[in-house]
Amino acid sequence: MDCDWGLCVLSVYTTGAISRSRVYQWCTWFGEGRTSLGDEPKSGRSKTSTNEENTTRVDELIRCDRRMKIREIALKLEIPKSTVHEIVHDTLGYRKVSARWVPKMLTEDHKLQRVEISQRLLQRCQQDNGDEDTMHIGVGSVETFKQTITSLTI
Repeated sequence: MDCDWGLCVLSVYTTGAISRSRVYQWCTWFGEGRTSLGDEPKSGRSKTSTNEENTTRVDELIRCDRRMKIREIALKLEIPKSTVHEIVHDTLGYRKVSARWVPKMLTEDHKLQRVEISQRLLQRCQQDNGDEDTMHIGVGSVETFKQTITSLTI
C-alpha cells in the first residue's frame, strides 16, 4: 500500500476509528501483563456512600429528630450532603413538611388515624353548639368538612 495505515483506517472508519496513541497504549498495557481493557479496581473509599448501612443510619436519625436538617445529618454521619439528600428523598421517600421529615405516601394506618382524628374534631365542633365560625378557619364550611370525612370513610 502506498498510503499511511492511519489514513487508510480513517478513510474506512471515518470518526469511529481508534487513535494511534490509544493502540500504542493498549500494546503497552498488554505487554506489561494486563489481560483486559476494563478499568482496574481502585483502592480507597467507594465512589458512592449510598448503601444499606448509611440508609439505615439516616433513617434512624430522622426518626429520632424529624426536624434535623440534611446538613446536620451529613456532618453527623460524615457523608456528603448530596448523598444524604439522595437517601432522604429518593431511597427513603421523605419530604419536608413544616420543618419536619414525613413519608411521602401515607400508610393505611395513617389514613385511618386521620379519619378518626377528623371525626373527633367534627364531633367536638358539633358539641360546641355547632359554632360554625371555628370551622371556617380551617376547612371553609362544615358541609365541606362533613363531605370530606364521608369520602375518607368510604
